[in-house]
Amino acid sequence: MVPIALIVLLQGILLTNGLQTFPFQNTSLSWDDRVEDLVGRLTLEEIMPQMARGGSGNNGPTPPISRLGIGPYSWNTECLHGDGDAGPATSFPQAIGLAAAWSKSLLFDVSEAIAKEVRAKYTDFVKHNQYGYHKGLSCFTPVINIMRDPLWGRNQETYGEDPYLSGQLSAKFVKGLQGNHPRYVRANAGCKHFDAHGGPENYPVSRFNFDAKVSERDLRSTFYPAFRTCVKAGSMNIMCSYNRLNGVPACANKHLLTDVLRTEWGFKGYVVSDQMAVINVMRQHHYTNSLEDTVAACVNAGCNLELSNGGSRPVFNSMLDAVKQGKLKESVIRARVKELFYTRMRLGEFDPPSMNPYTQIPLSIVESKAHQDLAIKAALKSFVLLKNSQNLLPLQKQQYNQIAVVGPFINNVKQIMGDYAANTESKYIKTPLQGLQALSKNTKSAEGCSQPACNDYDANSIKQAITAAQVVFVCLGTGVALEREFVDRHDLELAGHQLQLLQDAVTNAPPSARIILLLFSAAPLNVQWAEQNPRVGAIIQSFFPAQSTGEALRRAITNDGPDANFGGRLPFTWYAKSSDVPSIVNYSMAGRTYRYFTGQPAYPFGYGLSYTTFSYNNLNVPPSVTAGGDIQGSIEILNTGNMAGDEVVQVYISWSQTSTPAPQIQLVWFDRVTIPANGKKTVSFPITGEQMALWLDNVGWRVETGTINVYVGGQQPNQQKSVGSNTVQGSFNILGSKLLGIY
Repeated sequence: MVPIALIVLLQGILLTNGLQTFPFQNTSLSWDDRVEDLVGRLTLEEIMPQMARGGSGNNGPTPPISRLGIGPYSWNTECLHGDGDAGPATSFPQAIGLAAAWSKSLLFDVSEAIAKEVRAKYTDFVKHNQYGYHKGLSCFTPVINIMRDPLWGRNQETYGEDPYLSGQLSAKFVKGLQGNHPRYVRANAGCKHFDAHGGPENYPVSRFNFDAKVSERDLRSTFYPAFRTCVKAGSMNIMCSYNRLNGVPACANKHLLTDVLRTEWGFKGYVVSDQMAVINVMRQHHYTNSLEDTVAACVNAGCNLELSNGGSRPVFNSMLDAVKQGKLKESVIRARVKELFYTRMRLGEFDPPSMNPYTQIPLSIVESKAHQDLAIKAALKSFVLLKNSQNLLPLQKQQYNQIAVVGPFINNVKQIMGDYAANTESKYIKTPLQGLQALSKNTKSAEGCSQPACNDYDANSIKQAITAAQVVFVCLGTGVALEREFVDRHDLELAGHQLQLLQDAVTNAPPSARIILLLFSAAPLNVQWAEQNPRVGAIIQSFFPAQSTGEALRRAITNDGPDANFGGRLPFTWYAKSSDVPSIVNYSMAGRTYRYFTGQPAYPFGYGLSYTTFSYNNLNVPPSVTAGGDIQGSIEILNTGNMAGDEVVQVYISWSQTSTPAPQIQLVWFDRVTIPANGKKTVSFPITGEQMALWLDNVGWRVETGTINVYVGGQQPNQQKSVGSNTVQGSFNILGSKLLGIY
């Protein structure tokens, strides 16, 4: 057998010198012609491992095809908020924190930085003949499942609860990863998990055999839209999920992977299974009875690549047997593998490296100063200020005589990084304690609990730490210990003795001490005691800010420098109590998210305070629009304070009357804008015909005659919990009706 290193070397020599031994290496041909030639030269025996080995360990990378000069390729790369488990890399805030920034440009910048690091390291890996786990260019990112339940363990990986917000952010992330070169893709995106995946993980049942029962209206109105937007943005990969959808496993679901994804939306990329999802079709869902039936079901449905782990034999290794038994056609297999090689071609694998500018990205970009600065900026933009009584914050930029930093998150790096974090070098990481201690000549600290579960609480250490403190920072939350993949929460309560820790801090702090609660979680927690207690002057939802946690917190709390004024807004509804949340196994959207929840939240979707205030004036929308048409509106925003700040302009609509169920309110546009002190800005916004449409079962999307109400402000309208600014309302009439079809 020819050594891999020799194959790669020969391939590079041939391409570099323009010696095109095969048409698929001819760069003057179309992509389709080249893919057709390459796949036409492969035997089924060669194709099978190309589709079976998308996983880790012994099941990845794909093997070389020495007679054609084709090298190995690794399909499983993690790019959620940094290049994960592939050596040193910059770690940006976890996805839910990035969503809280409500900034499409920030999502683009972060994903572009991640892609540059992925590409630079890939070039270096290939140079040194390194292939395998997380050493490729194909990202399993972004995660765009809807945050439908606050107890789901993987909420931290998502962009929140709203389909439009999630779709817009995912589109920018896709474009940032893949780049804008007319010929080459920098690193390919992979939107996941398709579909109706959003809990449970492990409670009260396992995700591996769960059947999500979802109505067509909820699928079309809530679960599909972000994926459709992701496809429109050009994502080259979609990952099918573990669960069944109305009785059919997602990775064997032809309606999902072919009828909707490819036929309705025009998806041209490849579908990869979630890890072990293919074998689960048989073993967990009992949908098939043999390996041959399973591979046939998944490949026929539209799955191109099996992601399995290193300890199991891929189901796709039974592909040839399925063909022999007449359960799978060779033509279908060849069609599926074409989409894999098309992606590899667009990544530049079969072209001379000199043609591809992405091969020139230097390894020095990894953890560069520019990326460190971007990580700080991203963390600053992600923070959400939930409470700021009597303008306690910002603290003056001075050194206090003594501060206290307490709680299980003060110095625990793992808990603040978020799941699937990059392996950032320790010299670039700053914990809350390391950042906040710069505020004082003397800092006392105590964890109180060794872990977030806080079952081993040491009250005395907290009392000793806060004695004589002028400012007390209490760091509580969940961390990745209590909510992550495989780990759902059972309720919204602070874990263990965390509430007692906070209460002890309040009780024992000097009467004049300023007390600030910092929360490190992906989803809502019951912090009503802190919200209602006047001694707790400020509450900051920090999410998982990753490597820049301490430095970003210091800047935000003192309003030190650009982007330091709080501008983050909640990308989810912060429920006040567990009883507000329906059962996680109930997939009806009734009572879920701001679109259908009729109770009073602790903090509404879109909520977040600032150090300044804003006023909205002069809303302009046309009086009418023909059904199916778009409208253009505008609004004037005034910064009424003496500090520059970012405002998240939010545009919502509601339907005055409909013949079919509708969300009670729906986000249709947003933007994060910076406005100088006492300055103003006018922004224009579109509302599209698609956004005015409602789903009619057995009919499709239809725009109905009637009145649409428009609300513009820095928050949802009609909320008891207000950010302090006004919301302006207008309306327009839809003339006629129009059926837009099925999508």
